[in-house]
Amino acid sequence: MRIKEVIVVEGKDDTARIREAVEADTIETNGSAIDEEVLEQISHAQAKRGVIIFTDPDFPGERIRHIVDQYVPGCKHAFLPKHLARAKRDKGVGIEHATVDDIQEALGSVYELMEFSEGYITKEDLIDYGLIGGPSARKRREKLGIELHIGKTNGKQLLRRLNMFQITAEQLEEAMQRIIEEESNE
Repeated sequence: MRIKEVIVVEGKDDTARIREAVEADTIETNGSAIDEEVLEQISHAQAKRGVIIFTDPDFPGERIRHIVDQYVPGCKHAFLPKHLARAKRDKGVGIEHATVDDIQEALGSVYELMEFSEGYITKEDLIDYGLIGGPSARKRREKLGIELHIGKTNGKQLLRRLNMFQITAEQLEEAMQRIIEEESNE
């Protein structure tokens, strides 16, 4: 699979792993101390070919994603659930630990952020599905993030991310039906 956009990753190990999975060019941020020069490279790449932000599913990775997204509007986003990015022998988490198949799936489920718009999914929808305000809400949000490839969120972030990625009420309902069915089989 060839990726047209330039993929923003955290380091050289991420680049090496992505190149095992797909044909793609990358820009490495070299961790969360991302500097202005790297941001300018990302901005140039966005103008020429488009950019996919594919950072580790941890706090520093989300911080980098936010910095790049603020500096370079219009980037696409790929997410990898934390359990698919865990190292086998230590507690490390990162794209470099994921399988080729998981990287290909994440890059095949890329989202483009859109301006927030009311009306797609409401807070009441989230309450009805037990995604906020309930005893198993956190676990359900994690499952939903995996199911929809939107990453892990807290209660406040979920509504915004669902609407920014233009997830429809129908898509949410279908995903939640699968999650509820899975829960009943546990």
